[in-house]
Amino acid sequence: SQNLSDEFTKAAQQLRKEAPRIQFGKIDVTDQHDLRKEFNIQQFPTVKLFVDGSRKDPIDCKGVREASTFITWVRRRTGPSTVLINSTAQAEVMINTEDLAVIGFFKELHGDSADVFCETAKEVPEVPFGMTTSEEVCASYAIQKSTLVVFKKGKPVHNEVLEDGSPNKLDLTRLIKTFTLDLVTEYNLETSVKIFDVPVESHILLFAPKSSQTFDTTYEDYKSAAAEFRGKIMFVFVNTNETRNGRVFEYFRITQADVPAVRILNLTSDAKYKMPAEEVTVENLRHFCQSYLDGTAKLHLSSEEIPEDWDKLPVKVLVGKNFNRIVF
Repeated sequence: SQNLSDEFTKAAQQLRKEAPRIQFGKIDVTDQHDLRKEFNIQQFPTVKLFVDGSRKDPIDCKGVREASTFITWVRRRTGPSTVLINSTAQAEVMINTEDLAVIGFFKELHGDSADVFCETAKEVPEVPFGMTTSEEVCASYAIQKSTLVVFKKGKPVHNEVLEDGSPNKLDLTRLIKTFTLDLVTEYNLETSVKIFDVPVESHILLFAPKSSQTFDTTYEDYKSAAAEFRGKIMFVFVNTNETRNGRVFEYFRITQADVPAVRILNLTSDAKYKMPAEEVTVENLRHFCQSYLDGTAKLHLSSEEIPEDWDKLPVKVLVGKNFNRIVF
């Protein structure tokens, strides 16, 4: 919290020089109870941008943790959100100087798909965005329809055709945010923050020991499935050799006897799903993920083991594993 506050202050100092019309303020809501209630402040720190002197519907700044990214976020909210690219040389500079870059190729600058692209750029300030209507640039990259292309380390890694109304801003934001992480993200204290910054509510977790002889094969299959469901499901790996991950094992009720194990968690509903197949293969993962997205996967109600003396007393001890059989 203090670190974020420091980064906010750094950004304010920088922007004060170049954009003096933008005012920065800090509020201690432990004293200002009315403001906390009015703006529904539930976590700290919360950053909101108020536009044109209105206190209604301020814009939330989420997932921004560094001064440089916050400066970009403000710039994109108060000015153009993308760089206009007029030549292939200009495009190449952006693609080759940035680890990750997104370019939108359009017939015209003011269509529905171009507007969605510009709105998405506001949501992902950590990634450079460029857009072009140049026939020369489109021809250089063999682009014929309105298309968003993600470039990673100078190479195109994803093409998304932008048809009017599809995909929408949220879908594009999810997709591009996933490229700021690896295809599969290993869970640890540092990455857990980044994982939850990506607005993908469905997470799949592979619990497996890195020390296992079959680990490399299992992990490659997991990565292959991750490529198919990128932007729809976040793929996470939890190393069961790492004792610091104990709380995650407990939350999913995973024991060493269960691994390798695969679970899906819906962050919004807190619903958990267990992969029915025992083997972690591309085919089994694909089937599990698709059934979850289709709404046909069965909820996994984790349960304690049935106590040996559950039936000794007049009041029976029920857990998930014997509840249906005894009650129904």
